[in-house]
Amino acid sequence: MTSSLRPHGDRKTTPSPPPPQARPGRQRDAFFDNAKYLAIVLVGVGHAWGQILDGNRTVEALYRALYTFHMPAFIIISGYFSRSFDLSPKRVKRLITGVAVPYLVFEVGYALHRRFAEDPSNEISLLDPTYLLWFLCALFVWRLTTPLWQTVRWPLPIALAIAALASVTPSIGNDLNMQRVLQFLPCFVLGLLLRPEHFRLVRRRSARIASVPVVAVAVAVAWWSVPRMETGWFYRNAAVQATGAPWWSGPVVTLALFGCSLVLTACFFAWVPGRRMWFTALGAGTIYGYLLHGFVVKQGTFSGWFHGSAWDTPLGEVAITVLGAALITVLCTKPFQRVLKYVVEPRMDWAFRRDPGEAARGREHREQPAGGGTGATRTPVEAAEKVSA
Repeated sequence: MTSSLRPHGDRKTTPSPPPPQARPGRQRDAFFDNAKYLAIVLVGVGHAWGQILDGNRTVEALYRALYTFHMPAFIIISGYFSRSFDLSPKRVKRLITGVAVPYLVFEVGYALHRRFAEDPSNEISLLDPTYLLWFLCALFVWRLTTPLWQTVRWPLPIALAIAALASVTPSIGNDLNMQRVLQFLPCFVLGLLLRPEHFRLVRRRSARIASVPVVAVAVAVAWWSVPRMETGWFYRNAAVQATGAPWWSGPVVTLALFGCSLVLTACFFAWVPGRRMWFTALGAGTIYGYLLHGFVVKQGTFSGWFHGSAWDTPLGEVAITVLGAALITVLCTKPFQRVLKYVVEPRMDWAFRRDPGEAARGREHREQPAGGGTGATRTPVEAAEKVSA
């Protein structure tokens, strides 16, 4: 204990503690915040492009290339930060307040928005996620199954087999959008298996250089596929029988899309900056941009904003791309986080029983003498877990 207070030889002067933002385990990883922000911007751009696809082969080729990897990248990151999830009361509480409650609130919000803006007879259905809310349903299910994937011997092959079987099982139905839950499952499981060294591997200079021709080939293949393949394959929200294709094409396309998603996601991560950028802080608010921008897109659809011929020109295509990126960037900022924090990240301590173990640790912390013992120190793992949540 004595030597730990004298890191500079025999000097008895105790160094002042580092500022809170510099303490180990308390900083957010700039790379992942950058990746989350850039991924959510691509989600907004994809939804903007989705409004002007008809008869526009260039936009549809870019749209298909984007839809191959942008949600898989976001899901892989979600899986990576779910590695510590177990069924302890603390983590179950976070799952309910951070995923289930926002789903319920925004599902009602989207249903009411459609009722007032387009269809007065529109019903509220908690089992049929509206538009982009499928992701919250999926994340809830995936995180609940995390202990299972961390227990079995071959988690990724099993997840791929489940996704392939789901692609040929129309009886799964639309409840909670389970087709997407199951067909995107391998991406989440892959995230659970990744370690920091895997991300360092794809961020090397050689990987960054190699990603350029790979993306170019992907866009060329997407261009070729426009008149030959249904866009619906990239949504992964239905069984193969809905497309009229032979049953065996479901598993084949599922595995092929996973492979393409993995390659393009690696290319995406290769170009994500690892240092702090002007948008790094926005990575902590991506869920706000994700949940809110759908109201604008839906309102535009209901009101016919995207029917104008101006969007079909090159300048219009660039404009709608910039607008989609700008909109979701603004919605990730602090003002929106402050206003909606109690909806998107509610504490809700009143709704949960107190964890006896946590109460005991609190008493131990209060009884700990000042400056001594381990009860007053938070481990780096616990601090990082709080930050990632």
